[in-house]
Amino acid sequence: MVLTETSAAALGATAPAFSLRGVDEKTWTLATARGKNGLLVMFICNHCPYVKAVREKMIRDARDLGAHDVGVIAINANDPRDYPEDSFANMQRIAREFAYPFPYVVDETQAVAKSYGAVCTPEFFGYDKDLKLRYHGRLDAAGRSNDPNVRRDLFDAMTQIARTGQGPAEQIPSVGCSIKWAKRSTREHE
Repeated sequence: MVLTETSAAALGATAPAFSLRGVDEKTWTLATARGKNGLLVMFICNHCPYVKAVREKMIRDARDLGAHDVGVIAINANDPRDYPEDSFANMQRIAREFAYPFPYVVDETQAVAKSYGAVCTPEFFGYDKDLKLRYHGRLDAAGRSNDPNVRRDLFDAMTQIARTGQGPAEQIPSVGCSIKWAKRSTREHE
């Protein structure tokens, strides 16, 4: 496991389009995932200890963001050939087991992850109602601990975006496991 920090993203950039198969066998797009007040795009996977450590908080935040008309979608871009725990069948199992309140979709070609500039799991991209990037930061200050008494950076940022259309001035990068790129595209990500 390599600890990876998110890279800087161009705040104000438009969300790249996608059309991805969900664990519910539906096709999800920006239009079907977004809420009236914005969209949170999360790059996650099944095997990463950083994702596992914050899974319950991601679920809580996704549920709470629904009350603010913010859509949430989770994308798994990991190559399941080298990481079988991240297979589509295991995605379906995990989504059922934890009752994910958001679509969980697979980026089989990894093209969507590349278009977003995603590098790790978990990684969070928060968009306003016009699908302009306003937040690219961490979930909270707890990291892999389960301390519930920390500021909810992601939730607070997304509710601010829903209210004002602007993200917070301070955005601390997320850290996690590197996305597991398919060998055919390794050179692009070295």
